[in-house]
Order: sequence, then structure tokens, then C-alpha cells
Amino acid sequence: MAQRILIGIGGGIAAYKMCEVISTLVKSGVEVRVMLTEAAQAFVTPLTVTTLCRYPVYDDMSLWQPIHERPLHIELADWADLMLLAPLTANTLAKLVCGLADNLLTNTVLASDCPILVAPAMNTTMWQQSSVRRNWEQLQQESRYHSVGPGSGLLACDTVGLGRMVEPADILSYLASLQHSQGIRDLAGKTLLISAGGTREHLDPVRFIGNPSTGRMGVALALAAWHRGARVHLVHGPLVEPLSRVSNIDAVAVRGAEEMRTQLLKVFPTADWTIMAAAVGDVKPAQYSTAKLPKKSLPESLALEPIPDILSELSRLKQPHQRLIGFAAQTGDIVTPAKDKLQRKGLDAISTNPVDQPNSGFGSSQNQATLIDKTGRQLEVSNCSKLSMAHQLLDFIRDLE
Repeated sequence: MAQRILIGIGGGIAAYKMCEVISTLVKSGVEVRVMLTEAAQAFVTPLTVTTLCRYPVYDDMSLWQPIHERPLHIELADWADLMLLAPLTANTLAKLVCGLADNLLTNTVLASDCPILVAPAMNTTMWQQSSVRRNWEQLQQESRYHSVGPGSGLLACDTVGLGRMVEPADILSYLASLQHSQGIRDLAGKTLLISAGGTREHLDPVRFIGNPSTGRMGVALALAAWHRGARVHLVHGPLVEPLSRVSNIDAVAVRGAEEMRTQLLKVFPTADWTIMAAAVGDVKPAQYSTAKLPKKSLPESLALEPIPDILSELSRLKQPHQRLIGFAAQTGDIVTPAKDKLQRKGLDAISTNPVDQPNSGFGSSQNQATLIDKTGRQLEVSNCSKLSMAHQLLDFIRDLE
């Protein structure tokens, strides 16, 4: 896993966001080196960046200092496992496409062969210029470049539109994926269908039967798959955190199990892999009131009826080339009931995780699990971020016999 990230900061007001990116990476144990273009120093100072990354920053003057054993751009290019260019300006974009090397950043890019993540940022009118669009499309054709954004919103020039650099969380999650995949788009050409979050079965407009699912695990799977080149469809219940608006994920929000079933059945025939990470309810109120029930009118005993089993239905519809993966949230012995569910529902694999352990399962940003396939192969995933677990599960599915 890549532990050395070289960051090139361009000249734009969004440069201030890079302070959070650098700080977060360093705190996670990643070695970070930073190159500041001349224009970037008008927005963030070398002292600020040096303090955050715990290492002196490099600027264009550094390129000509005879204090290195080898030329600095060669040394940095060989050192880096990954590169991040953010904010990527229209000027630097044009230089990358044309292969120009007139400063430290562009010299280092040309001397390197590692994966590069770029996060563009510029005024909306600039972004929409045909020359910029042409350069952007050409850059996307080079496999070593990965891109995130731009997003839409209020820009520093008071324009509202496309061109805003994505938030640090979007950059950090993509970098984490690149650390795992090393930039290889091993899921390119595949279509993944993923469910996420819990379902809510309403008694009336304000009361429902539900569960504590936040949707984080399913969203992590969707992001990881997208980062690795897959086309991703996400059907999700209510999420504790909104899905990033800059991801190229086809997301549909639903409320109850029947809505989720309808949306899943629409896409399932086209999916190569379907991963049911959602916590779908088992029962629902037998009757629904369209108006809020007064407290005195609430039934003393709530009549329930079962919810159709979506996973079993998908299993019956599954074609030989498709893979269907389930989830099992368990307490105590997590493996025995998961194996039973795997066989009973005809799954290709299952991920079972303990919800009675700290930092695992519902409500947590971390998870742990035992992955089991239909041949009996098992993989223990120790406690880690849900994005890391998502990548390990995708690897497990990829290697199914």
C-alpha cells in the first residue's frame, strides 16, 4: 500500500483546502512531500505547509539548488508512490496535456510513472471553455491520471456553477482507494449494483419500524468500485451522511423495502455483481395510516406482516455469469448463521460482521468481518475503515472461482 504521497498545489483559492488534506494524511501515518507553484504561494505559505507535512516544501527555486545528489525532479518522481495535483488550474492542465516542463511540478510529473490524482478548480466560464474541455478530455485518456470533480456551488468569484474543487473528504477517500489499487482499474467494464442503508416501514407518516444502519458500508463499496473503474448503481435507504455529489455513481434513494425491491429489480438484469449491503427489514406494520395517529389511538398490540425476501428473489433470478453477495449482521457466533444463509439463499459469497463488538457494524465508521464464499473459503478482515473493508471485499469477489 502506497505510503508516500507527493502533492503539487496550484495557484487557486481552493489551495487552502489542501491544508486539511495534508494534515489528515500525516496523522494517518502517510509520508507527505509538497511542491508549491509560484502562484500557489499567494494563497498558502511555505511555512504553513511545512508545519503541516513536517518537511520543508519545494518551490520552483528548489529545482535549481545544487543540494541534492540527483536532480530534484528525478528524486521526487522516484520517491513518490502517488501524486496529487490540487487545485489543478487551467494553466497546469494545459501544460500536462502538452507535455510542458517549465517548473518543478511539471518537470516532476514528466519524470514520474506513478498514478496521479487531479482535482480541478476554476471559474465556471473558464471550465466551460472549449479549449479547457478539450484538454480535460484528453487528460482522461491517459490511464495514469485519475480525477475527482469539479463540483458545483458558490465559487470565490461569486459565480454559482461548476468549477468548485471537491472537499478534502472526497480527495482523501480517492487517495485511500489508489493506495489500495495502485491506480489499476481492475473493475473497468463491470456493472455493480449495491444496496445500502436501512429500510423504514411506516406505521404512519412519522412512526416507523427500522434499524440503526447508517449506509456507510454500502456507500464505501460504491465509492471503492467507482474508484476502480466500475459502473455503479446504488440503491439506498436514508443515509447518515450524503453521498458525494461529484462521484459518477447512479444513486436512487428509497424508503421502504418494497421501494428498494422495485429499484433493485430494474437494474439487476444488467449487473455483473450485486452486493446487498442494505439492512432490509423483516417485518412491517400490517396497516398504514396516511395521517399521524394520535397517541391515544396507537394500538396496544401492533399487527405485523413479513416483508418479501429480496435477496432470495434475486438469487432465483440470477444468471450463471452474475455474482450475488449478501451481508449478515450478527451477535455472538457470526460464522455459523452466515454459512447457513449463504447456502440457503444460493449466494456466491457473504460478509458477516459482529454488531456487538466496539467499532464495528451499525453506526461506526469502522468495521470487521469474516468473508465466506460458496466453496467454504474464508477471509478474516480485521478492524479497519469501511472503505478499506470495501476494497478487501471487492478483491474477495474478484477472486471467486
